[in-house]
Amino acid sequence: MTIRAFDYAHQTTVPNPRHVASLVRFIESGVKTPDHRGFGVEIEHLPIRKSTGKAVTYAEPHGIRNVLQALAQFYDPTREYYEDGHLLGLGRDGISVSLEPGGQIECSLGVLNHADDLEALYHEFRRDLDPVLDRFGIRLINFGYQPDTSYKEIEIIPKSRYHAMQKYFSHIARYGFCMMRASASTQVSIDYFSEKDSIDKLRIGTAVGPILAWFFRNTPFFEKEPNPFPLLRQEMWDHIDPQRTDQLWGLYDDNYDWEHYAVDVLTTPVFIADLSHTPEYTGDKPVFAAPFDTAADLYPDRELNQAEINHLISTHFNDVRLKNFIELRHWDSLPLPRAQRLTEIVANLFYDRAQFEGLLSYFDGLRAVDVREAKADLQAHGEDARPYGQPLEFWREFLHVEGTLDTEPGDPERPDVFQK
Repeated sequence: MTIRAFDYAHQTTVPNPRHVASLVRFIESGVKTPDHRGFGVEIEHLPIRKSTGKAVTYAEPHGIRNVLQALAQFYDPTREYYEDGHLLGLGRDGISVSLEPGGQIECSLGVLNHADDLEALYHEFRRDLDPVLDRFGIRLINFGYQPDTSYKEIEIIPKSRYHAMQKYFSHIARYGFCMMRASASTQVSIDYFSEKDSIDKLRIGTAVGPILAWFFRNTPFFEKEPNPFPLLRQEMWDHIDPQRTDQLWGLYDDNYDWEHYAVDVLTTPVFIADLSHTPEYTGDKPVFAAPFDTAADLYPDRELNQAEINHLISTHFNDVRLKNFIELRHWDSLPLPRAQRLTEIVANLFYDRAQFEGLLSYFDGLRAVDVREAKADLQAHGEDARPYGQPLEFWREFLHVEGTLDTEPGDPERPDVFQK
């Protein structure tokens, strides 16, 4: 008997067929030719006050709002993002600056043609930003969690989506507030060349991501104490909301395809409704918490537009996420040299055909439960873990994870502080 996990998901919820077709076409639009091997890299930074080491919030005097206002002169004024009069994002060719819920500063860099391109673009980002930070007495650090500030001390930025998210997480999540307000990550995005290639990459990325997370772990602290979790980011996300985190449902089923992915996105309650780009909406509160409503309940019976699709996908936080590219989301915030090394490793694993074929062969027959076991093993046993039955030194060699720059500090002013 073949048991397919997806057959037991969303058992009474039926998506709108036009919505399904919209998502499938959106994913199909991301198919690239094999000679197009681009990257996108996102690095989130924790802002702290130079004088105290405490987290800097958006609205406080000389805070993140002032930083964005002063930084805006270096960016394209047509790409400024406001909500209710609050400046929340900036953009120009190659660089986007946005804020995470607790005021963490994220730079999105790319599309890059080579991992080596990251350094120049990141230095361009910091060239403009650092003098502004100095003016307001702020510096940025790259850890996975605020070192000297509790989530309770951090206010959410004035963005409707995040306030709706906070309301939802306050009722259902174990670490929702911690993740939103005090954590920071590194994410790497890659291209796919066909439906099969995208699913192969989703499966391999989901399988090896936790192992790479171990080699690039970078969270010395949690709630102002030494971090007790080998993989704090995994611990937080896996317990936030299982219907939209961890693995994609049914990913390792033998018949998994883009339509399954689309149905999953559309039949999971959106938890945050965003109708701000829905022309038919006539109310005055387009963004609100919607813990039980699915896309079919909220959106008209027509093809979804790109803004609606992007919002729906953004309400899922799986370890590996499919947009019109593939987003690998396992990793703590990393200083630039480590982020660049991680990008190089991802490039070799997913774009070097021989290496990728080797991974597909090795993980042939992998099951969802095997990935769950590997993640639990890493969390429970740390350096003594044996994910998929092999010690971590095997994985260092097999995945070519040499030179992870473990002595590169996440905070240059605390050069001896690392995750144990």
